[in-house]
Amino acid sequence: MQADLELLRELIATTPGIVSRPGRGRPEAVIRETEAATGPLPRSYRWWLAAYGEGSLRGCPIATVEPVEGLGEPGLTEGWSGGDRLWFHEDDDHGRHGFALDQAVDGEWPVVVQSPFTDEEQVVADSFAGFLTVWTALAAGLREGPNPAVARLWRATPGLRLPDGGTLSGPHTFRARNEAWEVSTYAPHWALVGEDGGGAGLFMRRHGRDRSSLYRLAPGALGGDVAEQGELLGADLFDWLDESPSG
Repeated sequence: MQADLELLRELIATTPGIVSRPGRGRPEAVIRETEAATGPLPRSYRWWLAAYGEGSLRGCPIATVEPVEGLGEPGLTEGWSGGDRLWFHEDDDHGRHGFALDQAVDGEWPVVVQSPFTDEEQVVADSFAGFLTVWTALAAGLREGPNPAVARLWRATPGLRLPDGGTLSGPHTFRARNEAWEVSTYAPHWALVGEDGGGAGLFMRRHGRDRSSLYRLAPGALGGDVAEQGELLGADLFDWLDESPSG
C-alpha cells in the first residue's frame, strides 16, 4: 500500500518529536547521485528528502543525502557501508533504524530496528512513512493502533483519503476525532477510524473476535452497538479498500 503523502505532510507538521526543515529539500540531481551508490531509495523516504532534506526524530537526526552547498550536513552515504541494510536513524535508547534493502515491495522498503543491547532486528513498519506513523501512534499512547487492522494500515501510511471525499484517520488525528464523537462514552468497545464524504463515521471494533469489519454510522446515531445501528461496508477493511474505485 502506498503512503498518502499529503496526510504524511500533516502528520509531520503536527507531531511533537518530529522536526522537519521545509525549504531545505534536496535537489533531484543530489538524490540521484546518492542512488548511484545505494540503489533506488524507498519512495516515501525519497519524498522526505525532496520535501525537507533534513530533520530529526526524538532529537536524533534522520540521515540526509549529500549536502546542498553551504549547509554542511553529513551525507547519507558517509554512514553506509553497503550490504542489505541502509541505516537512517539512531537513538541510543531505542536502537537504530534502517531499510531492509533485501525486502523491497512496490517501491518501499520495510523499516527494521536493531536493538542497542542484543543487535537483534525487528520489522517495525512497511515504509519510512509507516515508520513515522507508528512512532506517532506509540508516542500518542495509541500502541500501534486501536486494533490489528488499523495497526496494519498505519505500518504503511498515516491514514488514507477516500474516493468519496472521506478519510481514514492517522494517529495524529485519531484521538481528537474520537473525543469529538464521544466514542468512549457512547460506544466504548468501538473506534472511529475515519469519516466518509458525507460526515458519517467509519467504525471498527476495538475488542472481540471481529476487528476487521468496517461499519458506517450517521452523525447523531452513536450509542451502544454500532453493528446493530450502522451499515456494514465490508467484512475486511483491506478487501473493502481494494474494491473501492481507487483501490
